Amino acid sequence: MTAIVDVRGIKKIYGHGNTEVRALDGVDFQVQPGEFVAVMGPSGSGKSTCMNIVGCLDPPSAGRYHFCGLDIARFNRDELAMLRRHYLAFVFQSFNLIPRTTALENVALPLVYQGVKPAERNARALRALASVGIAERADHTPSELSGGQQQRVAIARALVTEPTLLLADEPTGNLDTATTEEVLHLLKQLNHERDLTILLVTHEPEVALHTQRVLWFVDGKLVNDGTPDEVLS
Repeated sequence: MTAIVDVRGIKKIYGHGNTEVRALDGVDFQVQPGEFVAVMGPSGSGKSTCMNIVGCLDPPSAGRYHFCGLDIARFNRDELAMLRRHYLAFVFQSFNLIPRTTALENVALPLVYQGVKPAERNARALRALASVGIAERADHTPSELSGGQQQRVAIARALVTEPTLLLADEPTGNLDTATTEEVLHLLKQLNHERDLTILLVTHEPEVALHTQRVLWFVDGKLVNDGTPDEVLS
């Protein structure tokens, strides 16, 4: 089985000489299809840098990254944009919804960039909203939604393109405990029912316990890789 994510010897270096910072320093790991993986570590450990490289937002300084068997180093800027548009999806702590547009319009937006016709993209956006249990709020703007509802819209927007990999960066960071549990239950359900591969950055052990595997970073190095019970005990 070809890994979704396969990074070998990845380094990310900023600055030179005395100002050099090794945000990542020789990292190796794979993520297999259908895995739900948490990326953890203290501030400055390299977890966000790692996610940016996996999400094709930032190139490594050294090492190699293969996505579904494809060598990302061979992709030009336009090809990377195409990869992000069709195969990768992102969910952020701050939701990043467009304020004056409805939930349906927010979810349909990635399909606009894919050139999908209006009738089809609206139908697909409504199905995506239904899949996260919020179809009845399709005509509401973000200001008319709770934080948990906004994050569900953001997840629906990520799902509407039927991505191969979902990258979630602190997706529960702005949510209360009860809403956090709802969002994590939704992500677990999507992982299980759709076999959706998820890579999730978090600093909260309670969040990581919902995943299948934890990658623990310290000072740019991957120092632990195992089940939540193994890594967090």
